[in-house]
Amino acid sequence: MDIFILIGSFTIVCLLGMPVGYALGLAAILAALWTGIPLEAVMLKVSGGMSSFSLLAIPFCILCGAIMAVGGMAERLVNLAKVFVGFIRGGMALVNILASTMFGCISGSSVADTAAVGSVMIPQMIKNGYPRLFAVNVTISGSLQPLLVPPSHNMIIYSIAAGGTISVAHLFMGGIIPALLLGLSLIILVLIISYRNNYPKGEIVPLRKALKTAFDAIWGLITIAIILGGILSGVFTPTESAAVACIYAFCVTMFIYRDCKWSDLPKLIARVIRTVGMVMIMIGFSIAFGYMMAIMRVPAIATQFFVDISSDKYMFLLWVNILLLALGTFMDLAPMLLICTPIFLPVIKTFGIDPVHFGIIMILNLGIGLLTPPVGPTMVVGCAIGKVSMEAVSRTILVFYIPMLIVLALVTYIPELSLWLPRVLLD
Repeated sequence: MDIFILIGSFTIVCLLGMPVGYALGLAAILAALWTGIPLEAVMLKVSGGMSSFSLLAIPFCILCGAIMAVGGMAERLVNLAKVFVGFIRGGMALVNILASTMFGCISGSSVADTAAVGSVMIPQMIKNGYPRLFAVNVTISGSLQPLLVPPSHNMIIYSIAAGGTISVAHLFMGGIIPALLLGLSLIILVLIISYRNNYPKGEIVPLRKALKTAFDAIWGLITIAIILGGILSGVFTPTESAAVACIYAFCVTMFIYRDCKWSDLPKLIARVIRTVGMVMIMIGFSIAFGYMMAIMRVPAIATQFFVDISSDKYMFLLWVNILLLALGTFMDLAPMLLICTPIFLPVIKTFGIDPVHFGIIMILNLGIGLLTPPVGPTMVVGCAIGKVSMEAVSRTILVFYIPMLIVLALVTYIPELSLWLPRVLLD
């Protein structure tokens, strides 16, 4: 009955339309009242959950991505990508994917990547003769990559949900190879579709123009070097690298690119504060929710349940992937990480699964849910930019799920794809 009060109340208020963050807090309070636990204990967990130093990385990452998104970074990265692949048949689609790969190392957000890269690439692809739906599908599919590369704030959320016991730096490095593998698989699919449908190809960029384009983009690319280089060299922690990247991004945007006006800054800061506020509320209440789950022994019960289903870790991972793919279509990535991580962490320890490996699996899996109706926030943004309906995109995007699911299977059953780079660079 205790577990029913906690889980049931959360499910009911979510179905009634309450935001997930507040639903977590209300469920924790109702469970505390039912079990006789003082509400002060719940509130202390909420405040304590939001006071971790490592959480500072989240607002810095979001702010850095926002500054670069409005400061002309996306357009310059798109132009740089054209130099490398724009002349191939279907080259504009390849540019789209490659731009998402580069911009993902700055934004760390699937929705931000779709908004920034999509606002540049979708109109250009349509203008150059690509079908509107194809342009939208390529954009939102490529936007899955930023979730897996630094500075993905979802990796920070996963670390916090695990009690801060998992290294954010290891998670950052662990997602790079899966992200590149995903980008490569999407490129192969796009090439096949482009040649089959005889999509247009661009022209080779002259050397002089290519050099000018590379010089224009290099200031933004240095942001990637700051984030990755600072962490790998040990000069910065992930939090410090995000803070330094923010200062650098601000200077480049305001004094070198000058695409963002000073009058635009208040709106940008307000948008970032609103986003950070929602994330922090969700984290604080999720910590209280996890505290109540621990008291009610939900992780222990879940561990026993999965062990009873199968003693084989590969079957366990299969069931988890199926479950997360289903749940991810109805709930956003961050709350799913905050809810599921405390439940699954004891289980993966029982099966001997590395928590860094499992974190990459969860983020990639739940990231696919961002592109899937009925919620699909990344799909919503892409449809708004491309001026198409979600129903039309849902019918035509199915083939793009094939490379995503193949990469998910490879990442799930080949742990070295996630663990080799952190071990070589950080251990």
